[in-house]
Amino acid sequence: MDDELPTIAAYWDAAAPAFDREPDHGLGDGRTAAAWERRLAAWVPDGPSDVLDVGCGTGSLSLLLARRGHRVTGVDLAPRMLELAAAKLAAAGLPARFLLGDAAVPPTGPDGFDVLLCRHLLWTLPDPGAALREWTARLRPGGVLVLVEGRWRESASPADAPYAAGADRLPWSGGVGAATLTAALRPLVADLRVEPLDDDPDLWGRPVDDERYAVLARV
Repeated sequence: MDDELPTIAAYWDAAAPAFDREPDHGLGDGRTAAAWERRLAAWVPDGPSDVLDVGCGTGSLSLLLARRGHRVTGVDLAPRMLELAAAKLAAAGLPARFLLGDAAVPPTGPDGFDVLLCRHLLWTLPDPGAALREWTARLRPGGVLVLVEGRWRESASPADAPYAAGADRLPWSGGVGAATLTAALRPLVADLRVEPLDDDPDLWGRPVDDERYAVLARV
């Protein structure tokens, strides 16, 4: 699927201007932003920590982490998403590093991280197992992997058309259930736990009736 990366990047570039209209993307509502702030405070150890936000999009979670004093590196395939993320952090007067590249293989060189955060990205990947192996390898000993995932009744894509040809054939198209994800992740980590998120409407800006959760794992 490497030859399709430019098409995928173009899709998310086109989606970027409207991306933050979703309450859980832009975090423009105070209650939604506060709900994510509380979760991140519980998930990410007090730092400052080096945090890698893969598939960072417009940088809303990067912003919350930077506000807490963490050193944030965001990676995304879409240049316009990264432009919005960088502008968001700059407007807040907060430092962050944003890198253009494939989130499944983050272009961070030999850098290690204390925390790797990924939200709603695994469904887009042709080989999510390989991405999980890559991500856990980027963590320092004792590092924390934070995966916010689910299986959505509605499309996770911001447009009616699939984000790339053949997207419906991806292994975890439409999202991934907690049981499937933990089975894939367990051999790679020392311990993990699952935290349900579908019972907190403030996170999403509305009540939801599909599976949404976070997996917290330590290497």
